[in-house]
Amino acid sequence: MPVIARKPVLVADLPRICVPYGDLMREEHPRDIQRIRAVGVALVAAVALAGCGSDETPTTAGVTGNLTVFAAASLTESFTRIGKDFEAANPGSKVTFSFASSSALATQINQGAPADVFAAASPPTMKTVTDAGNGDGSPVVFVRNQLVIAVPKGNPKGIKGLSDLTRSGVKVALCAEQVPCGAAAKTALAAANVSLTPVTLEQDVKAALSKVKLGEVDAALVYRTDAKAAPSDVDGIEFPESAGAINDYPIVVLKSSSNKPTAAAFVAYVRSDKGKAVLNAAGFQAP
Repeated sequence: MPVIARKPVLVADLPRICVPYGDLMREEHPRDIQRIRAVGVALVAAVALAGCGSDETPTTAGVTGNLTVFAAASLTESFTRIGKDFEAANPGSKVTFSFASSSALATQINQGAPADVFAAASPPTMKTVTDAGNGDGSPVVFVRNQLVIAVPKGNPKGIKGLSDLTRSGVKVALCAEQVPCGAAAKTALAAANVSLTPVTLEQDVKAALSKVKLGEVDAALVYRTDAKAAPSDVDGIEFPESAGAINDYPIVVLKSSSNKPTAAAFVAYVRSDKGKAVLNAAGFQAP
Protein backbone atom coordinates (compact mmCIF):
# COMPACT_ATOMS: atom_id res chain seq x y z
CA MET A 1 0.00 0.00 0.00
CA PRO A 2 1.50 3.41 -0.95
CA VAL A 3 2.93 5.36 1.99
CA ILE A 4 1.94 9.00 2.18
CA ALA A 5 4.03 11.43 4.18
CA ARG A 6 1.74 13.70 6.14
CA LYS A 7 2.71 17.14 7.39
CA PRO A 8 2.41 17.62 11.19
CA VAL A 9 -0.59 19.69 12.19
CA LEU A 10 0.52 22.83 13.99
CA VAL A 11 -1.69 25.10 16.00
CA ALA A 12 -0.38 28.03 13.99
CA ASP A 13 -1.66 26.41 10.84
CA LEU A 14 -5.23 26.23 12.12
CA PRO A 15 -7.71 28.90 11.09
CA ARG A 16 -8.55 31.34 13.85
CA ILE A 17 -11.96 31.07 15.50
CA CYS A 18 -13.29 34.51 16.33
CA VAL A 19 -15.75 34.43 19.23
CA PRO A 20 -17.02 37.54 20.99
CA TYR A 21 -15.28 37.87 24.36
CA GLY A 22 -18.51 38.46 26.12
CA ASP A 23 -19.95 35.15 24.94
CA LEU A 24 -16.97 33.24 26.34
CA MET A 25 -17.21 34.89 29.73
CA ARG A 26 -20.94 34.63 30.26
CA GLU A 27 -21.44 32.04 32.95
CA GLU A 28 -25.04 31.55 32.01
CA HIS A 29 -23.99 29.84 28.70
CA PRO A 30 -21.43 27.07 29.55
CA ARG A 31 -22.50 25.02 26.52
CA ASP A 32 -20.99 27.65 24.23
CA ILE A 33 -17.52 26.76 25.43
CA GLN A 34 -18.15 23.05 24.84
CA ARG A 35 -19.43 23.80 21.38
CA ILE A 36 -16.36 25.89 20.55
CA ARG A 37 -14.06 23.12 21.77
CA ALA A 38 -15.90 20.60 19.57
CA VAL A 39 -15.42 22.87 16.55
CA GLY A 40 -11.70 23.07 17.26
CA VAL A 41 -11.35 19.28 17.43
CA ALA A 42 -13.24 18.91 14.16
CA LEU A 43 -10.97 21.45 12.47
CA VAL A 44 -7.85 19.60 13.63
CA ALA A 45 -9.22 16.36 12.17
CA ALA A 46 -10.14 18.10 8.91
CA VAL A 47 -6.64 19.53 8.51
CA ALA A 48 -5.06 16.13 9.20
CA LEU A 49 -7.27 14.45 6.63
CA ALA A 50 -6.41 17.13 4.10
CA GLY A 51 -2.94 15.59 3.95
CA CYS A 52 -4.51 12.63 2.16
CA GLY A 53 -5.96 14.78 -0.60
CA SER A 54 -4.73 15.81 -4.03
CA ASP A 55 -2.05 18.11 -2.60
CA GLU A 56 0.12 15.05 -1.84
CA THR A 57 1.37 12.60 -4.48
CA PRO A 58 1.43 8.96 -3.28
CA THR A 59 4.68 7.15 -3.93
CA THR A 60 4.56 3.67 -5.45
CA ALA A 61 7.29 1.11 -5.82
CA GLY A 62 6.47 0.50 -9.49
CA VAL A 63 7.97 -2.29 -11.55
CA THR A 64 11.74 -2.54 -11.80
CA GLY A 65 14.55 -4.94 -12.55
CA ASN A 66 15.67 -6.98 -15.52
CA LEU A 67 13.23 -8.79 -17.77
CA THR A 68 13.95 -11.36 -20.49
CA VAL A 69 11.31 -11.78 -23.18
CA PHE A 70 11.35 -14.64 -25.71
CA ALA A 71 9.32 -13.57 -28.73
CA ALA A 72 8.55 -14.79 -32.25
CA ALA A 73 10.79 -13.27 -34.93
CA SER A 74 7.83 -11.52 -36.55
CA LEU A 75 7.46 -9.41 -33.39
CA THR A 76 10.96 -7.95 -33.66
CA GLU A 77 10.13 -4.39 -34.72
CA SER A 78 6.96 -3.91 -32.69
CA PHE A 79 8.24 -5.50 -29.47
CA THR A 80 11.49 -3.54 -29.68
CA ARG A 81 9.40 -0.36 -29.74
CA ILE A 82 7.10 -1.57 -26.96
CA GLY A 83 10.13 -2.53 -24.86
CA LYS A 84 11.54 1.00 -25.05
CA ASP A 85 8.15 2.50 -24.21
CA PHE A 86 7.77 0.12 -21.26
CA GLU A 87 11.18 1.09 -19.89
CA ALA A 88 10.32 4.77 -20.24
CA ALA A 89 7.06 4.23 -18.36
CA ASN A 90 8.79 2.18 -15.65
CA PRO A 91 12.15 3.71 -14.69
CA GLY A 92 14.50 1.09 -13.32
CA SER A 93 13.23 -1.65 -15.61
CA LYS A 94 15.33 -3.19 -18.38
CA VAL A 95 13.87 -5.44 -21.08
CA THR A 96 16.07 -7.83 -23.07
CA PHE A 97 14.62 -9.69 -26.04
CA SER A 98 15.44 -12.96 -27.73
CA PHE A 99 13.78 -13.13 -31.16
CA ALA A 100 13.71 -16.39 -33.10
CA SER A 101 11.27 -18.95 -34.44
CA SER A 102 8.58 -19.75 -31.89
CA SER A 103 9.36 -23.46 -32.00
CA ALA A 104 13.06 -22.88 -31.29
CA LEU A 105 12.22 -20.59 -28.38
CA ALA A 106 9.72 -23.08 -26.97
CA THR A 107 12.38 -25.79 -27.06
CA GLN A 108 14.83 -23.54 -25.23
CA ILE A 109 12.25 -22.72 -22.54
CA ASN A 110 11.40 -26.38 -22.02
CA GLN A 111 15.10 -27.15 -21.71
CA GLY A 112 15.46 -24.61 -18.91
CA ALA A 113 16.56 -21.42 -20.65
CA PRO A 114 15.98 -18.46 -18.29
CA ALA A 115 13.17 -16.20 -19.46
CA ASP A 116 10.29 -14.27 -17.95
CA VAL A 117 7.78 -13.92 -20.80
CA PHE A 118 7.05 -15.94 -23.94
CA ALA A 119 5.17 -14.57 -26.96
CA ALA A 120 4.59 -17.19 -29.66
CA ALA A 121 3.30 -16.95 -33.23
CA SER A 122 0.84 -19.83 -32.84
CA PRO A 123 -1.21 -21.53 -30.11
CA PRO A 124 0.18 -25.02 -30.89
CA THR A 125 3.71 -23.77 -30.24
CA MET A 126 2.63 -22.13 -26.99
CA LYS A 127 0.91 -25.38 -26.00
CA THR A 128 4.23 -27.22 -26.00
CA VAL A 129 5.38 -24.84 -23.24
CA THR A 130 2.21 -24.91 -21.15
CA ASP A 131 1.85 -28.69 -21.48
CA ALA A 132 5.34 -28.98 -20.02
CA GLY A 133 4.16 -26.95 -17.02
CA ASN A 134 6.31 -23.93 -17.86
CA GLY A 135 3.58 -21.30 -18.10
CA ASP A 136 2.41 -19.28 -15.11
CA GLY A 137 -1.30 -18.95 -15.74
CA SER A 138 -3.18 -19.18 -19.03
CA PRO A 139 -1.76 -17.67 -22.23
CA VAL A 140 -3.73 -14.80 -23.77
CA VAL A 141 -3.99 -14.11 -27.51
CA PHE A 142 -3.02 -10.49 -28.08
CA VAL A 143 -2.78 -10.18 -31.92
CA ARG A 144 -3.23 -12.09 -35.17
CA ASN A 145 -1.14 -12.16 -38.34
CA GLN A 146 -1.69 -13.10 -41.98
CA LEU A 147 0.54 -14.25 -44.80
CA VAL A 148 1.46 -12.35 -47.96
CA ILE A 149 3.77 -13.15 -50.86
CA ALA A 150 6.91 -11.06 -50.46
CA VAL A 151 8.55 -10.16 -53.77
CA PRO A 152 11.41 -7.81 -54.67
CA LYS A 153 10.44 -4.17 -54.93
CA GLY A 154 8.55 -3.58 -58.16
CA ASN A 155 7.55 -7.24 -58.46
CA PRO A 156 9.78 -8.02 -61.49
CA LYS A 157 8.26 -11.49 -61.99
CA GLY A 158 4.70 -10.15 -62.02
CA ILE A 159 3.52 -12.52 -59.31
CA LYS A 160 -0.17 -12.10 -58.46
CA GLY A 161 -1.07 -15.26 -56.54
CA LEU A 162 0.09 -18.63 -55.25
CA SER A 163 -0.27 -20.35 -58.61
CA ASP A 164 2.36 -18.01 -60.06
CA LEU A 165 4.90 -19.46 -57.67
CA THR A 166 4.87 -22.72 -59.63
CA ARG A 167 6.00 -21.08 -62.86
CA SER A 168 9.27 -22.23 -64.35
CA GLY A 169 12.23 -20.18 -63.18
CA VAL A 170 10.47 -18.77 -60.09
CA LYS A 171 12.53 -19.45 -56.97
CA VAL A 172 10.59 -19.54 -53.70
CA ALA A 173 11.59 -19.51 -50.03
CA LEU A 174 9.31 -20.93 -47.34
CA CYS A 175 9.57 -21.35 -43.60
CA ALA A 176 10.12 -24.90 -42.38
CA GLU A 177 6.85 -26.67 -41.52
CA GLN A 178 7.65 -27.00 -37.82
CA VAL A 179 7.64 -23.21 -37.33
CA PRO A 180 4.37 -21.23 -37.35
CA CYS A 181 4.96 -19.37 -40.62
CA GLY A 182 5.74 -22.68 -42.34
CA ALA A 183 2.62 -24.34 -40.95
CA ALA A 184 0.53 -21.40 -42.13
CA ALA A 185 2.12 -21.54 -45.59
CA LYS A 186 1.33 -25.26 -45.85
CA THR A 187 -2.32 -24.58 -44.98
CA ALA A 188 -2.60 -21.77 -47.52
CA LEU A 189 -0.98 -23.77 -50.32
CA ALA A 190 -3.27 -26.71 -49.64
CA ALA A 191 -6.32 -24.41 -49.75
CA ALA A 192 -5.17 -23.14 -53.15
CA ASN A 193 -4.42 -26.68 -54.34
CA VAL A 194 -0.90 -25.54 -55.17
CA SER A 195 2.13 -27.80 -54.84
CA LEU A 196 5.59 -26.33 -55.10
CA THR A 197 9.16 -27.16 -54.20
CA PRO A 198 10.94 -24.28 -52.47
CA VAL A 199 14.62 -23.73 -53.06
CA THR A 200 15.10 -23.18 -49.33
CA LEU A 201 13.31 -23.83 -46.05
CA GLU A 202 14.13 -21.27 -43.38
CA GLN A 203 13.92 -21.54 -39.60
CA ASP A 204 12.04 -18.28 -39.10
CA VAL A 205 10.13 -15.70 -41.11
CA LYS A 206 12.88 -13.08 -41.02
CA ALA A 207 15.29 -15.54 -42.62
CA ALA A 208 12.78 -16.27 -45.40
CA LEU A 209 12.27 -12.55 -45.99
CA SER A 210 16.01 -11.93 -46.13
CA LYS A 211 16.27 -14.29 -49.09
CA VAL A 212 13.99 -11.95 -51.03
CA LYS A 213 15.80 -8.82 -49.85
CA LEU A 214 19.14 -10.29 -50.92
CA GLY A 215 17.79 -11.29 -54.34
CA GLU A 216 18.38 -14.99 -53.73
CA VAL A 217 14.75 -15.90 -54.41
CA ASP A 218 11.89 -14.37 -56.37
CA ALA A 219 9.26 -14.77 -53.67
CA ALA A 220 8.66 -15.94 -50.12
CA LEU A 221 5.59 -16.52 -48.00
CA VAL A 222 5.96 -14.25 -44.98
CA TYR A 223 3.71 -12.41 -42.57
CA ARG A 224 2.11 -9.17 -43.65
CA THR A 225 3.90 -7.39 -40.81
CA ASP A 226 7.32 -8.51 -42.05
CA ALA A 227 6.70 -7.23 -45.57
CA LYS A 228 5.39 -3.96 -44.13
CA ALA A 229 8.56 -3.59 -42.06
CA ALA A 230 10.73 -3.63 -45.22
CA PRO A 231 8.90 -1.26 -47.61
CA SER A 232 12.04 -0.15 -49.44
CA ASP A 233 13.07 -3.72 -50.26
CA VAL A 234 9.93 -5.74 -50.91
CA ASP A 235 6.30 -5.58 -51.93
CA GLY A 236 3.67 -7.66 -50.19
CA ILE A 237 1.20 -9.42 -52.50
CA GLU A 238 -2.11 -10.30 -50.85
CA PHE A 239 -3.78 -13.59 -51.76
CA PRO A 240 -7.23 -14.88 -50.72
CA GLU A 241 -6.13 -18.24 -49.32
CA SER A 242 -4.23 -16.47 -46.52
CA ALA A 243 -7.56 -15.73 -44.83
CA GLY A 244 -7.78 -19.41 -43.92
CA ALA A 245 -4.27 -19.50 -42.45
CA ILE A 246 -4.27 -16.68 -39.92
CA ASN A 247 -2.07 -17.20 -36.88
CA ASP A 248 -3.07 -16.17 -33.36
CA TYR A 249 -0.26 -14.91 -31.12
CA PRO A 250 -0.49 -15.91 -27.43
CA ILE A 251 1.63 -14.46 -24.62
CA VAL A 252 2.29 -15.76 -21.10
CA VAL A 253 4.41 -15.14 -18.02
CA LEU A 254 6.74 -18.09 -17.49
CA LYS A 255 6.72 -20.17 -14.34
CA SER A 256 10.50 -19.88 -13.96
CA SER A 257 10.43 -16.07 -14.10
CA SER A 258 12.59 -14.44 -11.44
CA ASN A 259 10.69 -11.15 -11.77
CA LYS A 260 7.02 -12.02 -12.06
CA PRO A 261 5.60 -8.61 -11.07
CA THR A 262 7.51 -6.91 -13.88
CA ALA A 263 6.76 -9.77 -16.27
CA ALA A 264 3.04 -9.42 -15.57
CA ALA A 265 3.32 -5.65 -16.01
CA PHE A 266 4.98 -6.13 -19.41
CA VAL A 267 2.21 -8.49 -20.59
CA ALA A 268 -0.35 -5.94 -19.42
CA TYR A 269 1.48 -3.18 -21.30
CA VAL A 270 1.51 -5.22 -24.52
CA ARG A 271 -2.27 -5.58 -24.19
CA SER A 272 -2.84 -1.94 -23.24
CA ASP A 273 -4.02 0.75 -25.64
CA LYS A 274 -0.43 1.97 -26.04
CA GLY A 275 0.79 -1.52 -26.88
CA LYS A 276 -2.08 -2.11 -29.26
CA ALA A 277 -1.31 1.13 -31.10
CA VAL A 278 2.24 -0.05 -31.83
CA LEU A 279 1.07 -3.49 -32.95
CA ASN A 280 -1.71 -2.12 -35.14
CA ALA A 281 0.69 0.29 -36.81
CA ALA A 282 2.96 -2.66 -37.62
CA GLY A 283 0.09 -4.43 -39.44
CA PHE A 284 -1.05 -6.89 -36.80
CA GLN A 285 -4.74 -7.60 -36.48
CA ALA A 286 -6.82 -7.51 -33.31
CA PRO A 287 -7.67 -10.98 -31.93
